[in-house]
Amino acid sequence: MRARTRSAHRAVAFAAVAALGAGLLAGCANDSGGSKSGSSSDGGGSGKTTITLGLFGAFGFKEAGLYTEYEKLHPNIKIQENVIEKNENYYPALINHLTTNSGLQDIQAVEVGNIAEVVQTQASKLEDLSKAPGASKSNYLDWKWQQATTKDGQTIGLGTDIGPMAICYRKDLFQQSGLPTDRDKVAQLWSGDWNKLVSVGEQYKKKAPKGTTFMDSPGGLLNAILSSEKEKFYDSSGKVIYKSNPAVKNAFDLTAKAAQEGLLQAQTQFQPSWDTTIANVKFAAMACPPWMLGYIKGKSKSDAVGKWDVAQAPRAGNWGGSFLTVPKSGKNVTEAEKLAAWLTAPAQQAKLFSVQGSFPSAPPAYTMSAVTGAKNDMTGDAPIGTIFAKAAKSIPVQVIGAKDQIIQQGLTDNGVFLVTKGKSAAEAWQTATKTIDNNLEK
Repeated sequence: MRARTRSAHRAVAFAAVAALGAGLLAGCANDSGGSKSGSSSDGGGSGKTTITLGLFGAFGFKEAGLYTEYEKLHPNIKIQENVIEKNENYYPALINHLTTNSGLQDIQAVEVGNIAEVVQTQASKLEDLSKAPGASKSNYLDWKWQQATTKDGQTIGLGTDIGPMAICYRKDLFQQSGLPTDRDKVAQLWSGDWNKLVSVGEQYKKKAPKGTTFMDSPGGLLNAILSSEKEKFYDSSGKVIYKSNPAVKNAFDLTAKAAQEGLLQAQTQFQPSWDTTIANVKFAAMACPPWMLGYIKGKSKSDAVGKWDVAQAPRAGNWGGSFLTVPKSGKNVTEAEKLAAWLTAPAQQAKLFSVQGSFPSAPPAYTMSAVTGAKNDMTGDAPIGTIFAKAAKSIPVQVIGAKDQIIQQGLTDNGVFLVTKGKSAAEAWQTATKTIDNNLEK
């Protein structure tokens, strides 16, 4: 896969339930800087304060009815979102606006793969939301809160969702290959060790239904393994360590082994040909954070309903998530802080999960009925909220580096994927590291 996290694929992952047009980052904020007490009219003569959000893809706030609910609670507020479909288009523009301190929305979303760079280079342009009305550190997972916190203790982003890792699998294909189908028994097959997952794939291959592989892609497997490591590409001091970190090389080699053994589809995730493998049932399992269920639903044929299930991954990891930040130059800083805190509060996060599949970064939401009672068409009666909550509580505190996405993409697209095309693991590693180092120097 291209090494983007869940949020970069929001628009396609939620295609079955939402369709948002592209918007523009530009210009509803005061270029010269705002004040805590400032307000802006919506231009319609109503006297309402318009709070603008700059987002990428389908966050789901609008679809879940949260804007409407907030506007009813605050009749003087009107909410307007401006959406750019892809994060790779959104983020460079955001950095440009932050650097020039102009053209910013009242609230700006930041994807988890970019949060380290924003914390390190743009914190002075953003409000400390630990002091925002309604925000409380206790509402969020500690590691999620820490990801948006500077060394001097300012928290410049409030966490929206996370992507606790599980393994989604086709019960019918597992049964046909002689593997158990009960989710607890399936999880036991690979509990605690990614090597065991590959071993299950070897078992699957012996009796695999014709034309199918065990998993969907090299990138998906590599990303899942790396998501469960405390350190992957950077150490805690900010030093790039991906080439010297044995965890990265071990993950690469294990994925390469699975590719060499024909256990993986020769596909790059989120490409049209990969979508086709979902629709035509060409693989039995895939790394699966909650938002992936929406993608599966959107790309599957109608007869796939109820044929999937979800099992705990070998080790807990995280794939995806975002933050809401409030630029200091916004016209409506105080009202924006209140809205950001409300949108990311446990009750709203629980509601968003039940409607959109965005899993909460707020543990108090995990016991709410909207989470505990959540179901998905593809997985039938599987208690997906409970399964993903268990994974979320065990996710390690992971060091996120400024260029994580560049490194991840190099290891996948220019690395393990090449093994499916006949390259050796050593050749693929050499190509990947050369590509990554060249890109890091740019």
